Amino acid sequence: QVELVETGGGSVQAGGSLRLSCGASRSTRTLYYYMGWFRQVPGKDPEGVAVIGRNRWTRYGDSVKGRFTISNDNDKNTVDLQMDSLKPEDSAVYYCAADPKFSPVLNGTPAYRGQGTQVTVSS
Repeated sequence: QVELVETGGGSVQAGGSLRLSCGASRSTRTLYYYMGWFRQVPGKDPEGVAVIGRNRWTRYGDSVKGRFTISNDNDKNTVDLQMDSLKPEDSAVYYCAADPKFSPVLNGTPAYRGQGTQVTVSS
């Protein structure tokens, strides 16, 4: 079992920045290779935000490319998401995710996910 705990999030005005962090309760070195984030607005499908492998390979959702940056610390089993130039449409609950493959992280169906943290961007 892997527990993911998110920190960060909150409210910010459009154009501002926020940073999300996620820690895994046990090493993902042998269990889960990919960690990342997806987001969801009530009543809508999950939307992939970003994913990173232990070798620091990354992939971003089209709507956040150039504005968000994902990074990890393999020794600490953490993954961070730096969100810049935020827009009102970025408002959602953001979930940290972990899976042996990258696609479930991006499509919102990972083996493990955190409880989520709210991000609200006002115009």
